[in-house]
Amino acid sequence: MNINATLFFQAIVFLILVWFTMKFVWPPIAKALDERAQKIADGLAAADRAKSELSAANQRVEKELAQARNEAAARLADAERLAQSIIEQAKARASEEANKIIAAAQAEAEQQAVRAREALRDQVAELAIKGAEQILRKEVDAKVHSDLLNRLKTEL
Repeated sequence: MNINATLFFQAIVFLILVWFTMKFVWPPIAKALDERAQKIADGLAAADRAKSELSAANQRVEKELAQARNEAAARLADAERLAQSIIEQAKARASEEANKIIAAAQAEAEQQAVRAREALRDQVAELAIKGAEQILRKEVDAKVHSDLLNRLKTEL
């Protein structure tokens, strides 16, 4: 055989192999490579989206934490104001109660003073009668003396 014929047949076989490879082998390999590239691109895009979503979620969490802190501070301030108000009300009630007790004690003292004056008037009247009896040493009408004593009580 001739080297040219061998070379010619080898070229034909090579072209058939190239044609077979391009027709049946290369398309599935190219398709698999394209699918793999698409999956990688989708994965990278999903990672970027997840990263941006994580950043947005962190910002929302920070905002909510700040809002919760502000609400807690506001509630604490409200509680302190309420406590101050309750303390002030208790002080006012205690002051009113003390004033009532003082007024009652003063009224009781005045009543006792009035009773003491009445008792003192009675005693003065009795002493006046005894003194008059001792001075007069005679019997006197009791009804007349009681009227005189009553007038004396009213004058005292």
